[in-house]
Amino acid sequence: IQNHHNPTCINGGHFNPAVSLAATLIGGLNLVMLLPYWIAQLCGGLIGAALAKVVSPEERFWNASGAAFVTVQEPGQVVGAVVAELILTTLLALAVCIGAINEKTQGPLAPFSIGFAVTVDILAGGAVSGACMNPARAFGPAVVANHWDFHWIYWLGPLLASLLVGLLIRLFIGDGKTRLILKGR
Repeated sequence: IQNHHNPTCINGGHFNPAVSLAATLIGGLNLVMLLPYWIAQLCGGLIGAALAKVVSPEERFWNASGAAFVTVQEPGQVVGAVVAELILTTLLALAVCIGAINEKTQGPLAPFSIGFAVTVDILAGGAVSGACMNPARAFGPAVVANHWDFHWIYWLGPLLASLLVGLLIRLFIGDGKTRLILKGR
């Protein structure tokens, strides 16, 4: 399956269900491919978490500072964590969609922009929510550690961010082919 925006790219390299949803909403990923992507991404999260557990000493694995399953410990942190995941994932998904998918704005600096967005997100939100920005990255450790407290945060925030990015690009900042309104520019 080739990305019609970049014929040299086979699949866009998404490993984040939230980014894949945003890409689908703006026309950068075929809707039929969304579920297979999500399944593969969740499997990747599981394999990654299992490998991390295998290669880590037991006490290190359970002292995973900043990990999605240890940052939020009490109900009072929930709203801040959901808002943080929403904002952080919005920044990441915008960097991917505008830098790598949207024809008018895509360019050779997209990988740098995406990496910079992830770095900024981790520095800004690591202490608030774990700066997960990726439901698959939360899912793998949750399964391996069997720790489901507040796990829904790492689905709700990023998936809401995907919807927000899809709306922003489709309505306001996408190229003329992508926008549903304001087609003239």
